[in-house]
Amino acid sequence: MLSNRGKDTIPEVRIRSALHRRGFRFSKHVRPLPDLRCTADIVFPRLRIAVFVDGCFWHGCPMHATRPATNAEWWAAKLDRTVQRDQHNVEVLEAAGWVCVRVWEHQSVDEVCQLVGNAVTRRRT
Repeated sequence: MLSNRGKDTIPEVRIRSALHRRGFRFSKHVRPLPDLRCTADIVFPRLRIAVFVDGCFWHGCPMHATRPATNAEWWAAKLDRTVQRDQHNVEVLEAAGWVCVRVWEHQSVDEVCQLVGNAVTRRRT
């Protein structure tokens, strides 16, 4: 698991680059709330928008998630905790007035940029 990147993954970098080319300015790898142990991949602090680029394996993608057969019980518990943690973090952020945009690593860059752009537009108006 040491080779698994926690930040600056290929999908994340591609999305950030595309957003930047489209004129969006944001912070990366920031805790939206200082007391919440959660780091968003892309953050628009003034608009209070947090974008999470989730990996299919680690975050339980309904289309692509797989579960290892070796030590299956341990992996199931670990991956289930990740999904529960994600849900908890979204609930806390939304209760604090943040908009959370969760996207999967397999989504196209254009689709993700459209989702983020829509969230930014809604917050600005």
